[in-house]
Amino acid sequence: MLFAAPPEIETEVFARLPDALRIHGQTPPWVAYQRRGEPTDSFLEGPSFDRAGNLWCVDIPYGRILKVSPAGQFSVVAQYDGEPNGLKIHKDGRVFIADHKQGLMVLDPDGGKVRPYFDRPLLERFRGLNDLVFASNGDLYLTDQGQSGVHDWSGRVYRLTAAGRLEPILDNVPSPNGLVLSPDERTLFVNVTRTNSVWRAPLLPEGGTTKVGVFLQLSGGLIGPDGLAIDERGNLAVCHAGLGTVWLFSAIGEPLARIRSRTGLATTNLAYGGPDRRDLYITESETGTILKARLEVPGLTMFAHM
Repeated sequence: MLFAAPPEIETEVFARLPDALRIHGQTPPWVAYQRRGEPTDSFLEGPSFDRAGNLWCVDIPYGRILKVSPAGQFSVVAQYDGEPNGLKIHKDGRVFIADHKQGLMVLDPDGGKVRPYFDRPLLERFRGLNDLVFASNGDLYLTDQGQSGVHDWSGRVYRLTAAGRLEPILDNVPSPNGLVLSPDERTLFVNVTRTNSVWRAPLLPEGGTTKVGVFLQLSGGLIGPDGLAIDERGNLAVCHAGLGTVWLFSAIGEPLARIRSRTGLATTNLAYGGPDRRDLYITESETGTILKARLEVPGLTMFAHM
C-alpha cells in the first residue's frame, strides 16, 4: 500500500550569522569530538524568543549566547567557558542554559554574566545537559544526554521544580534531546536521537511517569530527531538533524507536513515566534543560518510570555 507524502512547506532565510562573528582557525574540544575536527566557524542551537521579539540562541563550541533582533541583526550577549546547547527564557527575564560542559547555567540579560545555577545533582556532575523546557508553574524539565546512545542507555530526563528540588523523570534513555510538554501539561514528549524516535511520557499527578512509549518512529537522516516544538493544537514540529527537515505531526501522530531546509542538512532546533506565533524559526547549524516558515496554527505560549 502506498501512502501519499505530506505536503511541503518552504522556508526562507531569516538571518545569517555575519562573517565578522564567525570564528576561524580554532578547534575547541567540542569541535574535535562532535564534529571530528571539521572546520566549524559556529554551531547555532537553542532558539528562544523574549518578550521584545528578539530571538536568542547559542553557539555551542565557542560558548557564546547570541541575540537576533526582529530585523535579523546578530549581537553577542555573553561568552564564557562552556558548551551551551539549549536555552529557554524565564518569565522574569532570566535566561536558562542547558550546558553540556558546565550543567544548568543562568544568564542575567542586563549584566550579561553567566553563572552556574545547578551543576552537581547529589554531588555528581550531569553527564551533559542538552535541552530544557519550562512548565507553566515554573518547573523546568531537562534532558541529560551526555554521549549516550544505543550503545549506552544512560541518558536521563529531570524535573527541577520551581522550589529547587531535582527529580529524575526518566532513566535509561539512549540520547534524550529536545522536549516539550503537551498543552495540558499531562504529557512530556522527548526526542530520542539515536533511536530516531519521539517518546511519549504520561506524567503522574504525584510525580514521575508511567507507561512510557514510542510516539513516533522516524527513519533516515544522519543523526536523528533533535529539537522539538509544539503548537496550540498539540501538533509536534520535529527537527530531523541530518535530513534538513522539520516534520510536522498531529497530536495523534499523523504526518501533516514536511518543512525542508533551503540551506544545509543540520536542522537542529526551532521556536515559534512572530506577532501571532505562526512563524517557525529553525537553526540550520552547519551554515550558521536561521530559517523561517509560515504555519497555520500558532505555537504554544512559552513560559517567558506568560
